[in-house]
Amino acid sequence: MSQATLTVWKFKSADGAETASNTVQQLAKENLVVIHDAATVRWEEGAKKPKTRQLASTTGAGALGGSFWGMLFGLLFFVPLLGAAIGAATGALSGALTDVGIDDGFINRVRDEITPGTSALFIMSSDAVVDKIHDAFAGQEPPELIFTNLSTEQEAALREVFGED
Repeated sequence: MSQATLTVWKFKSADGAETASNTVQQLAKENLVVIHDAATVRWEEGAKKPKTRQLASTTGAGALGGSFWGMLFGLLFFVPLLGAAIGAATGALSGALTDVGIDDGFINRVRDEITPGTSALFIMSSDAVVDKIHDAFAGQEPPELIFTNLSTEQEAALREVFGED
């Protein structure tokens, strides 16, 4: 299996991620990217918390599932910020997330970037040609790409952590 990549595309509007998710799903149909799972975050101006939505799985068997996205979005947006390290706030699962390449730096960067009035598209993919994905967004609101590459071992560990094969 090729290397899986967790990509996070940030948009400067609350609508951008939804439009982009349709574009990425079209790229998957054209075999330019293999989407294992994806989710959107939409944060309306003035809202206290963002709305998150897991996209319908395009592959079924490869999907990470709602527990992964729930944990990730919980860490990013819903865990009270007590000034403590993420590990102290979330216990053993945070160690598991670190093991799969999602660390404090990633969490803090995404948390700082995705704010009221913005949106983001999170994609777990493989065989992605990032340049082609970026080019597909031409004519749409330009996204900012923040990504973490996950090795095959890290992806397997992630699936094991959440009990999903």
